[in-house]
Amino acid sequence: MGPFVATLVYFIISVIIVLIGLFIFELITRKYKDMEEVKNGNHAVALSIGGKIIGICIILAFAIYASDVIYETIVWGIVGVVLQMIAYFLFDLLTRNFSVEEQLAKNNVAVGIMSVGVSIGLGLVIGASIT
Repeated sequence: MGPFVATLVYFIISVIIVLIGLFIFELITRKYKDMEEVKNGNHAVALSIGGKIIGICIILAFAIYASDVIYETIVWGIVGVVLQMIAYFLFDLLTRNFSVEEQLAKNNVAVGIMSVGVSIGLGLVIGASIT
């Protein structure tokens, strides 16, 4: 496959995986709706969503580098989304003093920044483990 076609295919796959990941995150968020909060100017939720997108894209980038065939990128992308969700649940579980989801709903930007860090940091670790 030529480089231009490969780029287009990887781009389409990546967009689809990111959108599926965001859709699933929207389903598991119980205390608010992501896009509604962003529309209302909730910076904390926007930061959290941005971190999820970047984290998933980092994993996809490593998957593209390490994969010989396109279906491996798809598999690693799905694994990456699942691991990002596990990371989100662990982040919420390990913050005993408060609920991450409640704080994001209250526009607590500090929690949003922590969420970005968790998503990007674990995206790098998960991505590095692929190679």
